Amino acid sequence: MDTPKFPHHRDCEALTGITLDHLPRDGSLGRVRRFAKGAFVWQPDDAADRIYFLRSGRVVVMTANPDERPVALRTIEPEQPFGELCLCTVRTGVRGTTACALVASEAFEIKLTNFLGYLHQNRAALDALMFTLCLRLTDAEHRIEVMAHRGAEQRLGRLLLRLATSRGRKGRRDTITVSVSHKELAALAGMSRPHVTVTMGRLRRRGLVRYEREGLVHCDVASLTDYLGRIVRGERA
Repeated sequence: MDTPKFPHHRDCEALTGITLDHLPRDGSLGRVRRFAKGAFVWQPDDAADRIYFLRSGRVVVMTANPDERPVALRTIEPEQPFGELCLCTVRTGVRGTTACALVASEAFEIKLTNFLGYLHQNRAALDALMFTLCLRLTDAEHRIEVMAHRGAEQRLGRLLLRLATSRGRKGRRDTITVSVSHKELAALAGMSRPHVTVTMGRLRRRGLVRYEREGLVHCDVASLTDYLGRIVRGERA
């Protein structure tokens, strides 16, 4: 199988994605909220009437079905907006998901009605939001591709490749390093944590990944891509 064509979007995000820089500098549009590690930004029954811009820390948005294993929908990094939904939900909608701070975090919170009013007056911010939503749609399609794999090595391997291209940094010996824990991988892949640990152990023994206690995973992208392709072709040793 060919190397997955996962766009990293770094160039277009820097040019067009909406950030705090598109908002009034005096902070008049909203307010700053601080969240301790493990604190909820919102819960399933909360009204979907706010949008957030993460200033520092990390936040994970997850499904909230009590009868199923929670799945991470998106991990939010600093400068990224989150909490946006169909804009008509401001009147009647509830979240239906949870958002939780993975570490101590700080976010700028804006009432959705105020945000919409600002967009009507600021074409640059509206254009930037459109590009951000396009990027989210692309990322969602790639997540669907990852989740479509039923085999543990394929699903986890494809997820690691996706994370490497979207938020990894170049390391030594042609590896890409991603800051992600086994717990987070389990949530992103829709797998149990023990299953992730076992599968990561297999990939490590094959020399495809290395990982540290600090949550750093070093991926040999070329070798991992080749290995996953051989699985599809039925050539795995």
